Amino acid sequence: MSDPIAQGLQLASNAARLGWYSGLGWLLGREGRRHEAIPCSGPEGPVPSRAELMSDLAGLLARDAELARDGLLPADVPFTHGVGDHLGRVRAMFQDLPETVARRSAREVATAARQPDAESMPDYFRQDFHFQTGGYLSEDSARLYDVQVETLFNGSAAAMRRATLRPIAEHLRGRDQRRASLLDVACGTGRLLRDIRLAFPGLNLTGLDLSRPYLEEARRHLQGLRGATWIAANAEAIPLPDASQDIVTSVFLFHELPPQVRRKVAAEMARVLAPGGLLVIVDSLQMGDRPEWDGLIEAFPHRFHEPYYRHYAIDDLDGMLSAAGLAPQATFTAFLSKVMVRRKAAG
Repeated sequence: MSDPIAQGLQLASNAARLGWYSGLGWLLGREGRRHEAIPCSGPEGPVPSRAELMSDLAGLLARDAELARDGLLPADVPFTHGVGDHLGRVRAMFQDLPETVARRSAREVATAARQPDAESMPDYFRQDFHFQTGGYLSEDSARLYDVQVETLFNGSAAAMRRATLRPIAEHLRGRDQRRASLLDVACGTGRLLRDIRLAFPGLNLTGLDLSRPYLEEARRHLQGLRGATWIAANAEAIPLPDASQDIVTSVFLFHELPPQVRRKVAAEMARVLAPGGLLVIVDSLQMGDRPEWDGLIEAFPHRFHEPYYRHYAIDDLDGMLSAAGLAPQATFTAFLSKVMVRRKAAG
């Protein structure tokens, strides 16, 4: 049943998020320039104008509101842990900025390697992605991650993640959710799993991530809702049985993996999917997805420590997923991300 009131409320919420995070982004950029020793050079490839970016972002937020209209995005509190908690995270982000900028200027990315769990992690994970303090291995990083990413993307990160909801709904149509299982690979702070839980209350959810601090943050984000199973493990060897999951999701993971690891993880996703199961991946645009935006893709790894992004941007993801036995169902862009929907053969 269509609910235009819910759609309007979500549009208003998205507009408020856009204004808030755009303002934070402006302030953060201004403060960053005060501390920046060496300004970053601009990209050589084409980039969209700000008007073009804002128009495309408006389209994403409008489609996100359509999820609310169609009952896939129930009303939820804007700040899961309250306004005071959110403002505390914003304050901590600004306090951390001078150290982040200093590391970026020095190209120093070793704070993650000094975290307590670092020795048990693969080499590619023991570094400061985005120049974050502690990389993905500290409690402070887990606490700041969501506000940092939303600020980077002008409040659009949640809407880009939620592009997974409609393919999931189509896959589950006519099925008993209580008999279906979904695994979110590299679930991070659990924001996507929270949205999935709100949209599909009966679904059996599992979140897998290498970082224990991020899994603890994910647990907190699902407080008050039906829980999920949490697994601290490497996606190169998912500790679940073959064909045990009806749906596998993953958001912004593949661009942070070395090429050979990317392929191992894709194969593991295919292994745990049941015949006929659904894979939905959301990740960065690649070169050529929107040729007039290629300059943004070129610039991103210069500004943020993303050592595997350059290869990701030109990798043959379709070939990789097909080699893993995952047939294409749909591919579409969602602002700065692309959504890849794949299905495992029914057998």
